Amino acid sequence: MRRAIVLVLDSFGIGSAPDADKFGDQGADTLGHIAAACARGDADTAERSGPLKLPNMAALGLFHAHRDATGNVAEGVSLPAQLKGAYAHAKEISSGKDTPSGHWEIAGVPVRFDWGYFLDKTDSFPTELLEKIVQQASLPGVIGNCHASGTEIIARLGEEHIQSGKPIVYTSADSVFQIAAHEEHFGLERLYTLCETVRELLEPYNIGRVIARPFNGDDSASFARTGNRRDYSVEPPSPTVLQKLADAGGEVVSIGKIADIYAHCGITHKVKASGHDALMEATLAEVARTAKESSDRTTMIMTNFVDFDSVYGHRRDVPGYAAALEHFDARLPELLAALNDDDLLLLTADHGCDPSWEGTEHTREYVPVMVHGAGFAPGPLGERDTFADIGQTLAAFFAVEAMEDGKSFLPNAA
Repeated sequence: MRRAIVLVLDSFGIGSAPDADKFGDQGADTLGHIAAACARGDADTAERSGPLKLPNMAALGLFHAHRDATGNVAEGVSLPAQLKGAYAHAKEISSGKDTPSGHWEIAGVPVRFDWGYFLDKTDSFPTELLEKIVQQASLPGVIGNCHASGTEIIARLGEEHIQSGKPIVYTSADSVFQIAAHEEHFGLERLYTLCETVRELLEPYNIGRVIARPFNGDDSASFARTGNRRDYSVEPPSPTVLQKLADAGGEVVSIGKIADIYAHCGITHKVKASGHDALMEATLAEVARTAKESSDRTTMIMTNFVDFDSVYGHRRDVPGYAAALEHFDARLPELLAALNDDDLLLLTADHGCDPSWEGTEHTREYVPVMVHGAGFAPGPLGERDTFADIGQTLAAFFAVEAMEDGKSFLPNAA
């Protein structure tokens, strides 16, 4: 059995990409700025304190990759003398710095076209679009219609939403249409149905995602988003390595939001989980299950750890991001112990979201590539010219049809 486990640390960038200036992100460095804040004591809380402690990812080459991407060792960090993994830093060639673009490129399909965007900060959506949504979904209207942080707009408009029955619609710098609604007062299934309607109506606008943002609570002080988020993405423009593996008879397991990101294309088994601990538990469970059930079947398990982005990056919570990284790192030995020697473990990210950066949006950064097992010798894999090198490597590992983009870094012995 050939088995690969791919963990996407959503938004965990490791330094400005070469084209970061085009996005207003020159100088962004998610890992570097978190480490610097920790070294200064600015990220000390009741949950964590002192320099950033990521010994397990460090042993896989994380801080070596960051050094190679930025030219500097992260503050408060000592590079380990011995490594247990191969490492690289990869740059993105897709046109945007959004979640679908990053994930699709990881899977071997860069986004070379331009997404549509709603650029106006207020009155963001075209009147004719909103009128169609209201009519087709039988709504009393909508509120919001602006660029906003999800938590802020729920606190600001949540009570009006409950009183009026009007869903909250908003967007951001990404190619996205987001809809927030109360799970009880509006209804979760009704929210999902509304998102499906909006997804169809957005076809002429070339928008990447519609996101259902359910929340609960009684008032502005207690409103909180739930784990029932759902993304409605367009399909990738060509077959990803996930699709090629599934078409070849392999098993592709999605954990968390992975299935939504790929518009459920190439997914053979879906596991729902929310929160980093639940996502890690689900990953461990699927590693155990596939070891028992799929001894003769090639298998890919892919998990997205979204809270790094949605809970800490976008909310510009440096201490929270640091604590989440340390907690994730502390659980990695459980996964490593569950793997076979010939399994391929790959950790990466889809973009940056520097919590020290201005605004609340993603940042254009290099991402780490950390690899363990499957014949990889510890050490550098160099700068990768595209995230698609990951997809090409997976294609070679699974012996499926090669991707059109990317260069494999799979060792000959694998």
